[in-house]
Amino acid sequence: MLFFTPRYLKAARELRAAAQKLFHYHCDLWSPEQNAQAQNALRELEDALKIKKTEAIALAQEKIETLFSTLIPARRHQALAENVESIVIAIVLAVGFQAYLLKPFRIPTGSMQPTLFGMTGHPEVTSPPSSLQRAFDFVRLGRSYISKKAQHDEEILSLEEKTFLNFFTFTKVTTSLGSYSLFAPRDVLARDFNLRPGRMLATGEIMAQGYVQAGDQIFVDRMSYAFCNPKADDIFVFITSGIAGIEMRLDPALGSQYYVKRLAGLAGQTLRIDPPRLFIDGTMPTQAGFLKVMSSINGYRGYSNGTASGDSSPYLGSPEETFTVPTESFFALGDNSYNSSDSRYWGVVPEHNVIGRAFFVYWPFSSRWGIVH
Repeated sequence: MLFFTPRYLKAARELRAAAQKLFHYHCDLWSPEQNAQAQNALRELEDALKIKKTEAIALAQEKIETLFSTLIPARRHQALAENVESIVIAIVLAVGFQAYLLKPFRIPTGSMQPTLFGMTGHPEVTSPPSSLQRAFDFVRLGRSYISKKAQHDEEILSLEEKTFLNFFTFTKVTTSLGSYSLFAPRDVLARDFNLRPGRMLATGEIMAQGYVQAGDQIFVDRMSYAFCNPKADDIFVFITSGIAGIEMRLDPALGSQYYVKRLAGLAGQTLRIDPPRLFIDGTMPTQAGFLKVMSSINGYRGYSNGTASGDSSPYLGSPEETFTVPTESFFALGDNSYNSSDSRYWGVVPEHNVIGRAFFVYWPFSSRWGIVH
C-alpha cells in the first residue's frame, strides 16, 4: 500500500517523474550524446527502484541531479522572471474577473438615495474624535473627519479638486491670503459645508468641521445579463459614452463615466409620472423597488416631473406627458427623483451601454451592506 511506502522510495519516484518530464521537454534541444546520457541515468534509477536497495537508489538519484543540472543550466534572473510571471498572471486574472464576473464600482452621487448613497458631508459643532476612533470609523463606516479654521480674515477665491493615486480625493481651497487642503471632494465641500468662492472668512472661523461619508462601494454583476435580459426594477450600471445629453454636461477631460440608476422602462413601454407615482403602460408597477420609491416614506419622496426647485424635466415634465421607450433602449430613473440626473433629462440608455446589474454593497459596513434591492 502507498501509505506504507518508505519515504526514500517516494522521493526517488517523484524525482524520476520530474526528470522524465524534463527529458521530454528538452530532449529535442540536446545532442545525441546528451540524450544518451540522460536516458542511461533514467534507466539506472529505474533499475534501482526495482531492486529497492537504498544505496543504489541514492547513487542513481545523485547522478540524475548532477547530470540534469548540467544539461539544464539555471536561467539568468530566474527568480525575477518567476515573480514577474506571477504578477502578470495575477493581473490577468483580476482583469478577467472584472471583465466577466464582478466589477467593483463606487456610487458617485446621491441620485439613488436612500437605496444607495454617494459621498456626503456631515457638519458637526464638536471636534473630531480620537485617532483610534477615527481609524475605526473609517474601516467600518468609510468615514473621514475634517476640521479646518481660517488663519486670517480672507475670502475664498476658488476650489480645485485633485486626486492622489487615483483614489484619494482632496480639494485645494485658495483664498485671498493663502490656501488650504481639505480631504474631501469639491462638490461635497460646496454643497454640505458651504465652502464657495466669494465666502468671507474671519480669523479663527471654522471653514469645515465634521465628517465625510464615503459613497457605497458595490460589486456589479456582469454575468447575469449574458444569459437573461435586463428587467424593469433592476438597479443597473451603464457607461455614458454616446449618450449625447450626458456627454454635453461632462468635462471632456473626464472621458466616459459610469452611472447607476433603476431601470424604469423597457423598449416599447410607455411611461408617465404623476407624483409620487410612476405609471408603466397605464398602470402602477408592482415590483418592490418601485413601490419602495413611491411609498414616500423612510427617506423616499416618490417620482417627480422635475427638480426640487420646481423646474420641469425635458421628458415626463408634467403628469400628462408620456414617453415611449424606443427599440434597443432603456429608460433610467434615480430613486432620489428630485435630485437625480436621469433619462428625464438626457434621454434613454442604449442597450449596448449596459455594464451589469448592481449586486452587492461590500463597503462600508453600514445598514445597506449586502444584496442590492
